[in-house]
Amino acid sequence: MKTIAFTALFAVSILSATAPAALAGGKIHRACMQSDRPGASRQLCRCIQDAADQVLTNRDQALAAKFFKDPQMAQDVRQADNARKEAFWLRYKDFGMIAQAYCQ
Repeated sequence: MKTIAFTALFAVSILSATAPAALAGGKIHRACMQSDRPGASRQLCRCIQDAADQVLTNRDQALAAKFFKDPQMAQDVRQADNARKEAFWLRYKDFGMIAQAYCQ
């Protein structure tokens, strides 16, 4: 697991160094910027979007972006007895670990 996280983290760092600024306008970035969280900034939200781009599909990102407005939805997805949602949750946890490590 540590190898996967390190590899993903390395990929995020390469992407963020080379990606055009236009890519920063993804679903996660927009949801982050529109959130009422006091620590949200363009730089942090862009970093979180970069992590999402490495781990989550577009469909995953659309669902994860909804968690910013409705945290209960995240809990509902996490507890769902559904193979697709369980697989999403594993990817979402990886995304969270990468974003936390990279975006501090």
